[in-house]
Amino acid sequence: MHHQSTPQNSGTAAGALELIRSGDVIATSIYGCEPTAFLSQLHTVASRAENIRLWSLNISGAYPVMTDNSLKGRIDIYAFFYNAFCRAGQSSGRFHLVPMNLHSVGAGIVAALRPTVFVAAVAPPDEDGNVSISLDLEASWECMEAADRVIFEINPNIPRVCGETKVPLSRASYFYESAAPLPNPPVPPATDAERAIAGYVASLIHDGDCIQLGIGGMPNAVGDALRDKHDLGIHTEMLTGSMGRLIRCGAVTNARKTCNPGKVVAAFAWGDQELYDLMRDNPIFCMRRAAYVNDPFNIAQNDDLVSVNTAIQVDLTGQVCSESIGSRQYSGTGGASDFAYGAFHAKGGRSIIALTSTAKNGTVSKIQPQLTPGAVVSISRNIVDMVVTEYGIAKLRDRTVRQRMENLIAVAHPDFRSELRRQAEKLLLL
Repeated sequence: MHHQSTPQNSGTAAGALELIRSGDVIATSIYGCEPTAFLSQLHTVASRAENIRLWSLNISGAYPVMTDNSLKGRIDIYAFFYNAFCRAGQSSGRFHLVPMNLHSVGAGIVAALRPTVFVAAVAPPDEDGNVSISLDLEASWECMEAADRVIFEINPNIPRVCGETKVPLSRASYFYESAAPLPNPPVPPATDAERAIAGYVASLIHDGDCIQLGIGGMPNAVGDALRDKHDLGIHTEMLTGSMGRLIRCGAVTNARKTCNPGKVVAAFAWGDQELYDLMRDNPIFCMRRAAYVNDPFNIAQNDDLVSVNTAIQVDLTGQVCSESIGSRQYSGTGGASDFAYGAFHAKGGRSIIALTSTAKNGTVSKIQPQLTPGAVVSISRNIVDMVVTEYGIAKLRDRTVRQRMENLIAVAHPDFRSELRRQAEKLLLL
């Protein structure tokens, strides 16, 4: 594949869009490296081109290309992880899900539908002429290496971050500048139930442990509950604002990590401005592609690794659905299975599924006798370790099905326990 040794052009987002033609497959970086100027105008190419496919790993901006379903057939969306835009557009037929684990998403995207164009927002070039894909290495490298055309949106707000992030500016077919603010995910304040769960989770995390936290209000509450711990380490797919606070307050030192000691290892960052400021040229951070970070065998090299993720539903045998409501796709497997497997096999590792006991204002139990028909098993019951609700900790690892049922019923909402017990007896079982 031919790549120019010097950039062909320094121009504008409109100029970059002129490189797009019928039949192209476009992949972009996301989170803080989401090319907002490019994506906000991408829908305009539909007037002159068709059969364009756009990979949305988790495009977060409300761009017309994600929300205007009249674009069907001209620009269709492929995703391995659904967000609100994908859910809203699912009935249009524009959105196509390719199920994948996060550790294999880069190679999986290239194998499923090879990107011909890769677009990333990057930190400005350093003195050696290297830009940085600082905040998203989920699949950026694999997509860039596979693409015929590479476009960089140079954003001075993106910090340079240490790790596997530097790319020669000359790698671009085209580049331009656009100073978009970095995204901060909405972090709703923790509920009383989430704070209670965070307390139980914090009791399972010890000084010196290495942690991974998922996305949302609950993991953030857990992060806030860990501030009095010592010498924690971080090996995580996502760096969050709560992790930044743990580093700043001294709870995280990475001193006792057995893999990459002294380093915070992550595949992407999606947090607050304080996190991005902390990451700028800070040698404790090491951003690596998800193919490395989320490889379960690499995760397992971290002794005392504690993985904390949430779920939509858990059945009484321990099967975890974290991505669908029945057969309706809601999100994706993401790294849930990667970290559950890695933590299960780490020396001293613990894998925690933390969820409130009910949904829909207390009318539905998230612990069910059986998963809703069509629900996706995101994490096999064979590698599920502990389930935590606001009512306590249910240990499942190395327990019989009967013991699992007893433990899960004990942490279900009291309103549902007798019915769960009745159903359990019917299913086999007690």
